[in-house]
Amino acid sequence: MTPMIPGPSGFPSRLLTALALGAVCVLPAGCTTTERSTPATDIAPRADAGALEDAYQQVVSDVLPSVVQITTADGLGSGIIYDGDGHIVTNAHVVGEQKTFEVLLADQQQPLPATVVATYPPQDLAVVVLDDPPDRLRPATFGDSGRVEVGQIVLAMGAPLGLSSSVTQGIVSAVGRSVSEGEGGTTLGDMVQTSAAINPGNSGGALVNLQGEVIGIPTLAARDPQLGGGQAPGIGFAIPARTVTDLADQMIENGEVTRSGRAALGVTVRTILGDGFQPIGAAVVDLTENGPAAKAGMRAGDVVVRLGDEPVTDVGSLSEALAAQQPGDKVTVGYLRNGDRHDTEVTLGEV
Repeated sequence: MTPMIPGPSGFPSRLLTALALGAVCVLPAGCTTTERSTPATDIAPRADAGALEDAYQQVVSDVLPSVVQITTADGLGSGIIYDGDGHIVTNAHVVGEQKTFEVLLADQQQPLPATVVATYPPQDLAVVVLDDPPDRLRPATFGDSGRVEVGQIVLAMGAPLGLSSSVTQGIVSAVGRSVSEGEGGTTLGDMVQTSAAINPGNSGGALVNLQGEVIGIPTLAARDPQLGGGQAPGIGFAIPARTVTDLADQMIENGEVTRSGRAALGVTVRTILGDGFQPIGAAVVDLTENGPAAKAGMRAGDVVVRLGDEPVTDVGSLSEALAAQQPGDKVTVGYLRNGDRHDTEVTLGEV
């Protein structure tokens, strides 16, 4: 399955136009630089470009010391220093089943030992902690990802392909995406899509706005079936900061996630095929006793074909539809029972 702000304050809108047009200053034929003073309109794009470059460099200077490289038995990933106690947030798929790690800080040459605090695979998040944190750590500042808008310039920081302290640039391409981690993998909701390059090793790093705030953790890169499953350039996804901070706080305080914020129907399902062996829905195999679906009158054997406004053709599409909802939402579930179509209102629970 292919997984599928306002612009930064202080930079005039003509900047992007000038850059897009490749604006240059050309002297008329027969003129020399001593015969013609440079108009203010010729200087402005250059000044704007210089201001933008200065902003990039300031953000990198402020945030990159908070981004670390994590070495595991299976490879490399990235992480973000979360607090002064040495807690680091990263992806669950970076941590895997491992309990101990080596963490390379941006300003050090030798890695430091670290231990897992908790992992939460349903949202692909984990927290590890340095065994002996240095005195002068640089925790990152997490922004309000609810205010992220399409078109906002962002930087991705991490250790792609083992190249620690690397930075790429792009924009926010979309918000609120629901994407799956490969065939049959976890479906992640409310993701931030970005054109900033996300390569292996970037996972767990920082997606940062030009105010120096982390607005997400880069997690996935889209795969293009037409490229033989290769990475589709310019399409990456990040877990939003508000999800990261909510779950990380729970893991640090409780050693686990106690409130997931992920909606649940309260069913175990499997994909069912119709004529032509095409998937036509998600068949209910089992229901949680007194769960949302059971309370709404659904039974084992029912085939879910719609949730809210979204059609359901298989287990993956049901997961994606649920990822776009919140616990407590009331949604209409369409299902087939003995070939007949039914609709029922379900109050969604929590994973």
